[in-house]
Amino acid sequence: MSAPEIPEIDVIALDQYEQNGTPHEQWTWLRHNDPVHWHPDPHEGVPGFWAITKLDDIVFVSRHPELFSANIRTSMFQEMADEDLALQQNMMLFLDPPQHTRQRAYVNRGFTPRMINRLREHIVEITHRLIDDVCEKGEAEFVREIAAPLPLQTICELMGAPLEDADWLFDKSNELVGYDDPELQSSPEQAQAAAAEIYMYAQGIAEQRKAEPRDDIATKLLQPDDEGNLLTDDEFNLFILMLTIAGNETTRTATAGGILAFFEHPDQWARLKADPSLIRTAADEIVRWTSPLNLFRRTATQDVELRGKTIRAGDKVVMFYPSGNRDEEHFEDPFRFDIGRPLNPHIGFGGGGPHFCLGTHLARMNLTVLFGALAERLPDIEAAGPVRRMRSNFVNGFKEIPVRFTPTPRRT
Repeated sequence: MSAPEIPEIDVIALDQYEQNGTPHEQWTWLRHNDPVHWHPDPHEGVPGFWAITKLDDIVFVSRHPELFSANIRTSMFQEMADEDLALQQNMMLFLDPPQHTRQRAYVNRGFTPRMINRLREHIVEITHRLIDDVCEKGEAEFVREIAAPLPLQTICELMGAPLEDADWLFDKSNELVGYDDPELQSSPEQAQAAAAEIYMYAQGIAEQRKAEPRDDIATKLLQPDDEGNLLTDDEFNLFILMLTIAGNETTRTATAGGILAFFEHPDQWARLKADPSLIRTAADEIVRWTSPLNLFRRTATQDVELRGKTIRAGDKVVMFYPSGNRDEEHFEDPFRFDIGRPLNPHIGFGGGGPHFCLGTHLARMNLTVLFGALAERLPDIEAAGPVRRMRSNFVNGFKEIPVRFTPTPRRT
């Protein structure tokens, strides 16, 4: 009996993400055979990394920032020049405790369930307005017309910014995360320019709120806390920049990936239409199934033993969330899309620890409102052409998903 064939392992090659989506076959082999795997980088002079593919190990790395730093080389996979690194290291996403703890506690004031629940009526209104814009046509490009505008317009509501700015933010966020997709970004300088534009846009919002406070989260974040501490302009602007990327791209991707999951599993769409109460568990199953972010990196601060492997101080450690979300030790039949899945310890919002997703409650709300409304108003929605994926090993993103449905009237 011959030994099972060992697949060629390259879980960062861009072509596979654009053409086929996430490389689950390779991740499955790694989980079973080499879950802490030393992976070379194909670029000359760029260090290799440890590929972490088991859910428990991703959680361990996430929850031990004293061993695995998000700040030393940031959380991004790509290596940065030192001058770029210095600016990025100030963003909350790339801070370690105790600096991260201070900023996170401050920002949490604006993202409590009570504050987010105040947005629900706005999210419902945005959702139905987006459906109104396409329902009479009987067709739509799902990413540009539905999946992308919902989180962007929600972010505009959060900041108290004009909803018409959402299209501009859409283009800028594409330039930021699409650094491996030539259709979205022509050069690294374009991404830097987009980041600078969003930074200055945030500065304008800050100056407006300081002059004319409003009842919105931006105003709340700019007010002193109980001890009189304030976010600096840099901290506020970088937070808005992070929100534009993390809060937008992840929800957009979960929404786009979610509709594709329903197209590929029509029995689950029928279940949701027959029992709308399933939307609660469906939202988490969509996040597990799509895993909007493929990876984040950390840098080891000291030598660490993990599953018999010695990770040396300074080594690059990369967590693959879609792999953890198919871990057979934690999910029964993990390759089955089940919107009623009762136990769902997915890590689509991160593996816990200090960097657990700040917008978890908001993302769930967006997903439950949108898919509930789609099931009600566009019940026979289906794929209408080829899907175009983003060329990225960071965001599990989509550029185009054509859809069609029976034309229906706008709301009265």
